[in-house]
Amino acid sequence: MMHSISRRQALAFGMAGAASLALAACAAPGGGLVNSRPVIPAVPGEKITLTYWAWLKDLQKVADVWNAQNPLVQVEAVWIPGGNAGGYQKMYSAIAAGGGPDIGQVELRQLPEFLLANGVVDLSRYGADQYQDRYDAGLWQQVSFNGSVYAIPQDSGPMAFYYQRELFEQIGATPPTTWDEWALLAAEVRQTGRQNYLDVFPVGDASVFTAYATQAGAAWFRPDGDRWIVDMLDPATLEVAAFFDRAIDADIVNTGYAAYSPPWYAAAAAEQVYGVTGASWGDALVQSISGGEGKWGVAPMQTWGDTGFGSTYLGGSTSAVLANSKHPKEALDFITWMTTSPEGIDAMIANSGIGWSPASDYIGAARAEPSAWFSGQNYNEEVFAPAAADQSLDWTWAPLTQFALNTLQDEFRLKVTSGQSLVDSLVKAQEDIIQAFVNKGLRVEGVRR
Repeated sequence: MMHSISRRQALAFGMAGAASLALAACAAPGGGLVNSRPVIPAVPGEKITLTYWAWLKDLQKVADVWNAQNPLVQVEAVWIPGGNAGGYQKMYSAIAAGGGPDIGQVELRQLPEFLLANGVVDLSRYGADQYQDRYDAGLWQQVSFNGSVYAIPQDSGPMAFYYQRELFEQIGATPPTTWDEWALLAAEVRQTGRQNYLDVFPVGDASVFTAYATQAGAAWFRPDGDRWIVDMLDPATLEVAAFFDRAIDADIVNTGYAAYSPPWYAAAAAEQVYGVTGASWGDALVQSISGGEGKWGVAPMQTWGDTGFGSTYLGGSTSAVLANSKHPKEALDFITWMTTSPEGIDAMIANSGIGWSPASDYIGAARAEPSAWFSGQNYNEEVFAPAAADQSLDWTWAPLTQFALNTLQDEFRLKVTSGQSLVDSLVKAQEDIIQAFVNKGLRVEGVRR
């Protein structure tokens, strides 16, 4: 089961650290009373306007569907930059100043940081628990801590394998079902042309490696009483690191560019990229490949043999009610409508291009149909729906997630610049991450092997 973080634990982990995490040298946003305020119902007949800060495109068109049906509760969507591109700082600053929106888009991996910084409302105080069975179980656990609910899942990114059908047919290949098969096929593809690769491994984006390690069964961060246990050197993680060390050393995976980058698009159009292990939201990006229509297919993600899980998540966001909202109940009503009702989900897909729907029983009308671009394959129901159901539940994001990812990818870059192994990079990154916990005033214990 996914480990829970209580509010008592959050405070014990170091409020001074949490405050500096959000706003350097400033008090913790929201204040310690954010979830002890009295629940005040709206005045009957009162017209209110909720604000929602998000980086989703055309979110107002989704809100307008709600607005047409709910004249007393109107929603105004405000576009902000992506979270780490300035959106989170904008939210933290507004909350600290006593303002901010009612709702904010917060990535799943960032939610613990908002919780420790007193930035989000406990939605279980407003009836969120009644909606639990409407959501994917794994995603609900990622927003639930010690019996409280601190956000509503908005979308996610179960992973699969996209591949060029015709290129596979030319070499008599089928999509790999295991990572060992992936390695054998990657070596075969390298023999077809000097610039040809099966897939990429972005050393500059540790979130991809994290997803692979999660699929293998890793659990890097675990709350234990009033401390954090950090274990990035577990057998599953080391297996994944050693695997990609061998793949990079053998030059069977491309580290020169990341998926969906301009060089990747050029290589894919030139049939120098045979496939990509990507999230569900990558389908729209794959469909941007020049001349690719009818040439690509989608297969289940390759697995780590008899261990681990069938898929993993890459990305995913929540709708969180932020600390200074005066209408948390109405905000909860809107975001649960948006993320579970057929009309809300369909509007989100059509206008905002969201990732995989968090609803347990509805993937979206458009995604239930065969895809003309993917040669009539009904890949969402055939591949991604099962992938979303085959996930590790034993993963907890930590309140220093972004620092951890930045540290890890800085070390990984040394693989291609100086030859430092990914395994050695994990050892060094864990030490730096543990020290960062200490520097933030958090109690931490690192597992050394």
